[in-house]
Amino acid sequence: MTLSLDYATLSDVGRVRRNNEDSAYAGPHLLLLADGMGGAAAGEVASAAAVQVIRRLDTADIGGEDMIEALAGAVHRANERLSELVEEDPEREGMGSTVTALMFDGRQLGLAHLGDSRAYRLRDGQLQQLSHDHTFVQSLVDEGRISQEEAFTHPHRNLILRVLDGRPDSDPDLQILDVRAGDRLMLCSDGLPDYVSDDVIAASMASGTPDSVVVDLITHALEAGSNDNVTCVVADVVETAPASGTQPQLVGAAAELAQGSTGRPEPTVAVRAGADGHGGGDGHGGSVDPEELRYAPRPPKRFPWPRRIAVLVVILGLIIGGAWFGYSWTQKQYYVGTDGDYVAIFKGVEADLPGLSLSKVYERQSLQVDKLPTYSREQVEGNIQADNLAGARSIVATLEQTAAQCAAKTKPTPTPTPKPTVKPSTTVPASKPPVKTPPKPSTAPVTTPTTTPSAPVDPDNCDGVR
Repeated sequence: MTLSLDYATLSDVGRVRRNNEDSAYAGPHLLLLADGMGGAAAGEVASAAAVQVIRRLDTADIGGEDMIEALAGAVHRANERLSELVEEDPEREGMGSTVTALMFDGRQLGLAHLGDSRAYRLRDGQLQQLSHDHTFVQSLVDEGRISQEEAFTHPHRNLILRVLDGRPDSDPDLQILDVRAGDRLMLCSDGLPDYVSDDVIAASMASGTPDSVVVDLITHALEAGSNDNVTCVVADVVETAPASGTQPQLVGAAAELAQGSTGRPEPTVAVRAGADGHGGGDGHGGSVDPEELRYAPRPPKRFPWPRRIAVLVVILGLIIGGAWFGYSWTQKQYYVGTDGDYVAIFKGVEADLPGLSLSKVYERQSLQVDKLPTYSREQVEGNIQADNLAGARSIVATLEQTAAQCAAKTKPTPTPTPKPTVKPSTTVPASKPPVKTPPKPSTAPVTTPTTTPSAPVDPDNCDGVR
């Protein structure tokens, strides 16, 4: 079964301010509210820009889990739009807006929330807050330091911690919510819940049409002394065709700016004190617009283009300087390795970067690698690090001494072999049989030729010498 939304929205500038910084939108598939802030820094421009970007999600083509991705993308695009507006006019630095959006696909809701505007659902007479305030006071409640009742009257209840402001850390809360026929949904700016209790809100939402409910809620806020703009969006989930039709409704700053009101905003009644130290004409006085104080804990993070370029130049200089320092350090290092068949001293470190070699042959030695024993040869082939050039030369000298000792140990010393002495034989007459006379033994011993090393070879020290 596919459900529909029967909706209504209304915004009131309030009894104190002269300009409305709230913007709201209601359509068949999207309920949206944005509360601009920043006082003289064009809060109404921020809320109107956010609504104009996010309202494009009012379409039947997106549903299910895809609503979450669509909402996140739309909020980020709205954030980028605020950044562009600040670039166009630096006097807008500090402006921002809350965003609370409910996307509807006929079966469930997708919620995106950033700031202290709120989303509620009334089901079976029970009022439930769907959004979570991104405020200093709410953080105290979450930590258990104050109660919800104390938060309602806390002097810093409007101090906001997260908001859509053009900075890269403006990520919204996102979730999928179930919905059923008979549910009543409501979005509102903080001008309502800061002055009207949940019990009164629930009682007002319990009966009447969406049109009558938005009027009733705003009336309660004004009668309670709200000094802020008050905006509400109310929608009933119905199984029949909605009485409101499908025509989108746009109210607040977004509607005013869309009609061509693009001049500088008028100051609110609670203006800065003049030279005489008195406040505005409302009789309350006050040195700063409370809306400007909502940004108190957020230092500016944007930079005009000249400062951005200067920062990039400094960062680039640090990177280049660090790279040059690192390269200079490598060129003061030495190690002993192999250059072809010979031992060599290298300057640099054994590492290469793409397009850059960090080492080169500094001195090629006359010592052949094959003249070294296996252990020493493996050391050289794996490179022997030295503390400095003198240390590298000392390593080479030690290797040459090792090669010389091994060469001396393995050089053979031949021993001369004496020839045996034999007496010549005597010829006897043919008539007599010859008489064999055994030769006399020689006094010199007969030996077999051998090769005797001058010193025994130590296989542990000179094994592998070629």
